[in-house]
Amino acid sequence: MSKRIAILGYDGVAAINVVGPLEAFSNAHKINDAGVEESCYRVSTIACSGHQFTSDTGITFRASPLTEDDQEPFDTIIIPGGSGMLRTDTCAEVSRWVTAHATSARRIASICTGIYALASTGLMDGRRVTTHWERAREVSQRFPKLKVEESAIFLKDGKFYTSAGATAGIDLSLALIDEDFGQEVALRVARRLLVYLARDGGQEQYSEPARFDVDNEASRYPINIGRMGSLMRWITTHLGEDLRLDKLAKRVLLTRQDFVVQFTETFGVSPGLFVKNLRFNEARRRLAEGEDAAAIAKGLGFRCDYFIQEFRRRYGALPDEYQRRFRSVSATPEIEGLSPSSSNPSGDQLRSSTYQRPRIVSFTRCVRSRAVSSELQALAG
Repeated sequence: MSKRIAILGYDGVAAINVVGPLEAFSNAHKINDAGVEESCYRVSTIACSGHQFTSDTGITFRASPLTEDDQEPFDTIIIPGGSGMLRTDTCAEVSRWVTAHATSARRIASICTGIYALASTGLMDGRRVTTHWERAREVSQRFPKLKVEESAIFLKDGKFYTSAGATAGIDLSLALIDEDFGQEVALRVARRLLVYLARDGGQEQYSEPARFDVDNEASRYPINIGRMGSLMRWITTHLGEDLRLDKLAKRVLLTRQDFVVQFTETFGVSPGLFVKNLRFNEARRRLAEGEDAAAIAKGLGFRCDYFIQEFRRRYGALPDEYQRRFRSVSATPEIEGLSPSSSNPSGDQLRSSTYQRPRIVSFTRCVRSRAVSSELQALAG
């Protein structure tokens, strides 16, 4: 039997978060035993109140009617994001609808800021979630019981699914189709929509590779930077130098252990991971400006082979591939980037046609907390 899906709507919803999944599920078909093509899903757009809703770009949707006689539960509930979700009354309204139908649904998914309504139900406490990278920190602060992983395109935790924004709703929908009816059906939908069935890497490759600004961080978020402020300003201008823990601790006149504790309390991440993130963020910025990848690796203190493998692990692309995708139109003409050479034993593997899509790695608060704990344990030992 076809599965029943509800895509929720409310005033201020993002149209692409509604239409993207709607198109994906509506294009999923299977061949029955009689050789006839059948729809895999029955998709309804449901208004949490009233009979219609208007997107944040002014498109009005007519909602599918729900009658009191309608007792069939929804297999899947999709909660789209949108600017309307940032309004307290709208978020509460959607949250109440989800709570009322959560028990009978097999699975529940949110897209982008749809996580606000889903998290407000309390059903996600202690679970791994993702959202658009621009909202990740805000979500983690507003809902501290969530384990926010800002880089993932989508995540599954139990019966709950969360995804980033915009086209990530299509990525999630394809994954759900694959889960229900197999890769062949999902692949046909992906081909029809002209999208990848599963794209490499996570959100981090799309986020803005801006320079880290200590003063901006302190003004946006209630952190006391204290003596760490001048250290961070120095680090951002000396990313290619020796930035090991002992060196940094000595610079702020602290013991190694005290430095790790105070730094982590200030920035929410261990010094080692923070420096690595800064370096790779700077590498992305320089690649987008058209700089030579080999020179970037050397200038940031990386071994070439490590830079290649870690860059691909983080962003789902080799440095030269990333440069082709995201190079600024004002950048210098493309220079042949860093690619695996014959002297690099992992080069053939990275270029191989049998390359397997890497597991998405998320550099997030819940990942950071584990990294910090292990680092502190090592120091204590």
